[in-house]
Amino acid sequence: MYRIVFILIFTLIVSCQKSKEQTTTEINPISNVIIEQEQYSSFKVTTEMVLVKGGSYVPLYGKNQEQVIVNDLFMDIYPVTNEEFLDFVKKNKKWQKSKVKKIFADGNYLVKWKNDTLLSTDSKPNSPVTNVSWYAANAYCDCQGKRLATVDEWEYVAMANETKADAREIESYNQNILDWYEKPKTYQNEVGHTFKNYYGIYDLHGLVWEWTSDFNSILITGESRSDSAENNNLFCGSGSLNATDLMNYAAFMRYAFRGSIKANYSIQNLGFRCVKDIEK
Repeated sequence: MYRIVFILIFTLIVSCQKSKEQTTTEINPISNVIIEQEQYSSFKVTTEMVLVKGGSYVPLYGKNQEQVIVNDLFMDIYPVTNEEFLDFVKKNKKWQKSKVKKIFADGNYLVKWKNDTLLSTDSKPNSPVTNVSWYAANAYCDCQGKRLATVDEWEYVAMANETKADAREIESYNQNILDWYEKPKTYQNEVGHTFKNYYGIYDLHGLVWEWTSDFNSILITGESRSDSAENNNLFCGSGSLNATDLMNYAAFMRYAFRGSIKANYSIQNLGFRCVKDIEK
């Protein structure tokens, strides 16, 4: 039993100039927490992104079994690294580990870092930053005029293997994902450690879990495309699993994980990457 394009590379030189203490507030739709909306201190970053052509797909979980439309977007080729996030917190001190408000990050926030502006010897500069909350990840992306991907956007891009846009029914593809779930401390590997998928994007599987903007919008309650009896056989039974079973199991793990976390959680194998909308 298993356990838990063309390629467009462009340089974003972002200068987010801080306004004169002008902030507004809004209710975050995920957590119902009032959060400040503000400009950020100057923060320059060079980011490689790839153009993902939109399309449609049928989610494996959720109330709707209809096809979901995903629009064209740019996505970071790699997850955000320790080095990149370090530069962000140096310029935006409210997100440093000793200064972040507890409502925005729990006690594990950047726990592996030596201090506010120094990585530990175990935190490689080019490894994915982890132990970051949803709020911190969202702020990092927002500073660059980007955002976190939605669940549907992430799942749409992540269903690709090296050669196919939708590899979900290929047994070896799903087997590799499940094998990763059993590997310890993959978050210590450097970005680019796993395969480059159909769109030219690395590490969607095999390195770290990733925050999405609406991470807990779907809860696993027994309701899915399969009926309850089929799910019980898949997740509680034994015997041989075919490609479809593996696909459902891999997806089940992702959705169950997302549904179990809160926006201020900072987890050692949870990182993030950003996406950017296509200007029309």
